Amino acid sequence: MLSAGTAARSVFLTMEAEPAQPINAENLRDLALMRRIAAGDHAAFRELVERHQNSVVSTVTRMLNNPSEAEDIAQQVFLRVWRHAKRYRPDAKFTTYLFTITRNLVFNESRRKKRRKEVSADEREENSHFLIEADPTRQPDAELLQEELRLAVDAAIAALPEAQRMAVVLRRYEQMPYEEIAVVLDLSVSAIKSLLFRARNTLRESLNRYLET
Repeated sequence: MLSAGTAARSVFLTMEAEPAQPINAENLRDLALMRRIAAGDHAAFRELVERHQNSVVSTVTRMLNNPSEAEDIAQQVFLRVWRHAKRYRPDAKFTTYLFTITRNLVFNESRRKKRRKEVSADEREENSHFLIEADPTRQPDAELLQEELRLAVDAAIAALPEAQRMAVVLRRYEQMPYEEIAVVLDLSVSAIKSLLFRARNTLRESLNRYLET
């Protein structure tokens, strides 16, 4: 098992490494499905949802820190894909289009919550997974440390500003290249690199005690 320090450093290596180029066949399949969906093919839509729903749900969960909301937002994402299929043009990868829709809905939801300026008891309970129970009798110390690190990484990412958080999630978990993230966030590639640079510095400060282990 990796030490906490090695595991923490891997967070930054994942963000800094250039992701492997996507398999073109995967995008071609998505485009073929979108053509069928535009013609009203429900089976094609179900296949498209099955191909991408896990990525969308996990991204929304990491952005909003509320798993109970992630399913609802993901449903809205795919509903928009269905409704706008006839107008879809493959100017970029399908996943770029998909995560642009996801970004819009997530940012809208974040801003709605800010306007409300309240955190419900249910949300506090949902976020309680960030809290660590010190109970060494339940699992070995090494596993406790790994779990503590995972929670610390989640909490540190959750505390980042909105655009930085989205850039980190897409880079680290979806392994998107800078160019694709730039399209999703409607920013330049240099702006994305700047966002990720600032995010890495903030995360290093937040996870410093693990990096020194």
